[in-house]
Amino acid sequence: MGNLLGINSDIHSLSPLTLAFVGDSVYDLLVRQHLVSLANRPVKELNQMKVTLVNCKSQADAVKVIIDCLSEDELDVYKRGRNVKVNTASKHSSLADYHAATGLEALFGYLYLSSNTERIKELFTLILENVGV
Repeated sequence: MGNLLGINSDIHSLSPLTLAFVGDSVYDLLVRQHLVSLANRPVKELNQMKVTLVNCKSQADAVKVIIDCLSEDELDVYKRGRNVKVNTASKHSSLADYHAATGLEALFGYLYLSSNTERIKELFTLILENVGV
C-alpha cells in the first residue's frame, strides 16, 4: 500500500467504511484543488462552492458518470462501499444517494491507498467534465 506516510498494510483487508473514510478526504481535496485552480476567491465563497460538489447527491451523480468506466476490481470496491450497512444517513439526502456516495468514497480511498493517482485523476476529470462546476 502506498501513501504519504509509507505505512504498509493489506488494502484488501480494510473495511469499505475505512476505505470511504480515506476516500472522503481524497475527494474533498480534489474538489478544493479544482476550485482554487479556477480563481482566487474568498474562503467563504470557496467553501460554499465545495459544499455543492461534496455532498451525497453530487457524489451519487458522479457515480453515474464513471460507473461504466470502472474495471471489475474498481466496481467490486464501489459495490462493497455502496452496500455497507449504515445506521444513519444524511438528513439532506436519500438513502440511495448516501450509499452511492459511500461507494464512491470507498473507491477513491482504495485507489489512493493503492497509489493509483493516475486513475484518480482520470476518474475525477471525467466527473468534472460531466458534473463539474
